[in-house]
Amino acid sequence: MSGRAQPIRLTATPEDQRIAQLAAVAIGLSLVDAAIPLPLPGVKPGLANIVTLIVLARHGWAAAAWVTGLRVVAGSLLLGHFLSPGFFMSVSGSACSLIVLALACRLPRRSFGPVSWSIVASFAHIGGQLLLARLWLIPHDGLFYLVPLFACAALVFGIINGVIAARLVSEPAMPQNGVTSA
Repeated sequence: MSGRAQPIRLTATPEDQRIAQLAAVAIGLSLVDAAIPLPLPGVKPGLANIVTLIVLARHGWAAAAWVTGLRVVAGSLLLGHFLSPGFFMSVSGSACSLIVLALACRLPRRSFGPVSWSIVASFAHIGGQLLLARLWLIPHDGLFYLVPLFACAALVFGIINGVIAARLVSEPAMPQNGVTSA
């Protein structure tokens, strides 16, 4: 055996490629979100969550978790926030949202879908962020005076993003390799 290391060859599956493409769209929407002027720190539309909802509806929770994780890490790297408090706020909110979505996507589809998922995920996201902020960044109960404002924003943006996602989910999927997927 020679002393040279052999290169490792990784083969991307069609599922890997789909997740990468969807994550790229979500990352792009995160960058758009970051460019929107904020009326209050932490209040933003969460446009990338539309992609997460579509992935959840079409490809399941595991794919949605991958897309979300890749979006959070890559978006923070592109914006220069990796390992900053904002990064950890994003991780905590996203983790709470994914936990809630893991439960919500098991509810009957005739009564629950992208709009209800979006609303509960929005509330979980802001709840996770406020909890982390209280425990780490602002150790004062006065932070909770902001809960009604953040809850209102979560409801409004949760509904808007959910309606957009529901509309896009109802459209036929883009063909991949000449085959339409559901």
